[in-house]
Amino acid sequence: MKPIVALAGLGGLCATLTACGGSPPPPPAAAAKPVAAIPAPAPAASLPAKPAAPAAATPGTVQPAPLVGVPTVPQAAGANYDPKGRRDPFLPPDLTGGPKGLEVSTTKLTGIVRSARTTLALVETTDGIGYILKPGDTLGDGRLMEIAADSVVFAIAAKPGSPSNRVVLKLAAN
Repeated sequence: MKPIVALAGLGGLCATLTACGGSPPPPPAAAAKPVAAIPAPAPAASLPAKPAAPAAATPGTVQPAPLVGVPTVPQAAGANYDPKGRRDPFLPPDLTGGPKGLEVSTTKLTGIVRSARTTLALVETTDGIGYILKPGDTLGDGRLMEIAADSVVFAIAAKPGSPSNRVVLKLAAN
């Protein structure tokens, strides 16, 4: 019975020393050896070997080697993206605030929603698109500054020749 207790105590001591870093450090890793270049596989007999077309390289650039057995896709010289009414994904997004050409002065205030935590303004454009805004949000050329009981106040971006930089929209009385 006593040898079992001694082994259990020895196991606990080993676990404690290992956790505290009592074990010797691992041997140092051997220096990394350079890896020899692997030769490219020979082309398969079923695929015809195509000679690589010489690419026009600018001085100082490295051209990748063509892959053997992989068909190439010819690139048109003037290939451009045709958006067809969509945003071009290859250009950075426009983060100016709202739809292009939208002016706050052409919108109407359709409602105000109040809760214990926030107040929201419901604004509708002339083409029937509605927006839910909170103070600080931008819409077209303006930023919502204040929501009152029956009106909202927008600060308009400065334009040459504009007399005022504030637009007040009032809630329509039914």
